[in-house]
Amino acid sequence: MPNLATPSRRLVLKGTLAAGAAGLSLGTAAHAQTRPVVETAHGKVRGRRQGGVSSFLGIRYGASTEGRRFQAPIAPEAWDGIMDATAYGPSSPQGRTDEETSEDCLFLNVWTRETRTGRNRPVLVYFHGGAYAHGSGSSPLYDGTSLVERGDVVIVTVNHRLNVFGYGYFNRLGAPESWADSGNAGQLDLILSLNWVRNNIARFGGDPDKVTVFGQSGGGAKIATLMAMPDVDGLFHHAWTMSGQQVTASGPLNATQRSRAFLDELGLAVSDIDRLSAMPMSELVGALSATDPVFGNGSVYFGPTLDFRSLKRHPFYPDAPQQSAHIPMVLGNTKDETRAFLGGNPDNHTLTWEELPDALAPQMRVDILPEYVVEKYRELFPDYTPSEVFFAATTAGRSWRGQVIEADERAKQDTATWVYQLDWPVDDKVRAPHTLDIPLVFDTTHVEGALSGNSPEARKLAALMSESLLSFASAGNPNHAALPEWGKYTLPDRRTMVFDLPPHAEDDPRKAERELFDTVPYVQPGT
Repeated sequence: MPNLATPSRRLVLKGTLAAGAAGLSLGTAAHAQTRPVVETAHGKVRGRRQGGVSSFLGIRYGASTEGRRFQAPIAPEAWDGIMDATAYGPSSPQGRTDEETSEDCLFLNVWTRETRTGRNRPVLVYFHGGAYAHGSGSSPLYDGTSLVERGDVVIVTVNHRLNVFGYGYFNRLGAPESWADSGNAGQLDLILSLNWVRNNIARFGGDPDKVTVFGQSGGGAKIATLMAMPDVDGLFHHAWTMSGQQVTASGPLNATQRSRAFLDELGLAVSDIDRLSAMPMSELVGALSATDPVFGNGSVYFGPTLDFRSLKRHPFYPDAPQQSAHIPMVLGNTKDETRAFLGGNPDNHTLTWEELPDALAPQMRVDILPEYVVEKYRELFPDYTPSEVFFAATTAGRSWRGQVIEADERAKQDTATWVYQLDWPVDDKVRAPHTLDIPLVFDTTHVEGALSGNSPEARKLAALMSESLLSFASAGNPNHAALPEWGKYTLPDRRTMVFDLPPHAEDDPRKAERELFDTVPYVQPGT
């Protein structure tokens, strides 16, 4: 009897193998679609694709600073194989964080629709806040997915060195020559990240000639400082700052005082300064609790230093830096900034007129008679309670005023500058505090913990503000069809977009408060 089974079995086996090969091919293709690979200048990275957005988290842009403490950053060595880029990298050493921290912290994150060159998408690079002392680019509020979906842009967020690791100035204390850039090492990290963007972002579908930097609080201050640093020339083309200004840097003598206070907290003599290079990271973090010798209260402040090396002038004193006059800029603040960090004290909500002057004195950060401030506010705003005067005067004196100075100096140069004020109140107690604009410009009101909440009103305002950011990144102008005309900031009009529902444009809002605090010199607070 002929073997009838053999041919049939061979056909079945052949079909099975063919189907298996096809399935393997489809599986490989699907894997490639969900785990995209991009070859950067230093090596390949593999990200993750969800929906229509690819994310690449924890891409190394600088070599580890372990063993190179207080030194200028350097580019990483090239790597072989494919580096996984699906988890955020460590943040800078700091207190007040649940994230992993390490001196190996020079990582960035990228979100994009399509990893293909030649697409020429606008690029937005976000620098996080945290007063130069804490924070990272890894917060869910900074996730770039929503902006990428809304505007077809490329989003980058950055980690860099903070506090003493990024801004401790030791030049006048006998430090080794290799530490010569320690007072601005954190800023040099940011410049290195922008060089990475210039050299690599086209591989992620972005346009290296259309880069917008944006940042909130300390992030905005970092941008203001970068605008006066010659090494950033050509690395970014638009700047958007939110509640973050840096009129003056820490002078070299004040910065030296701060470093001395830090050494004292560690129990180190100046002659033992070399020991800082090998001390455990945790000991240095612990010593950040030293009292600031310049402000006389609060923990020691480490921020950009006028070292006459990488930073050779104050960011916005005596004028706006000419080197960045050609860069379009948006400056914004929230109307009730200080409710974010002074509103948690219940005593500040029950102040009497008798208690108010002493409560104001340490919080305005300028040397002005508090009784006079109270008198003027009562004349200007007779319906205000003592607590409302407290929050208004502390906001106008210590943070908003820095933005006014920067905007005025830009206007004197006849530059492309726009200003906004966020008035939309979260509720009657918090109102429009510091950090409120983060979920609104990132369009992340849906993220757990977003100060804005995710009400229909919050989503509507987020659409307005995020569209302004996207228009600015694309065309260097924040106007779009859903807004009333947002005119440039000029003197003496001081045209300002007031973000509320509905939004409206207004000339010189809070003019009377501005004029009140213009009567005394401005003191740059720790941002």
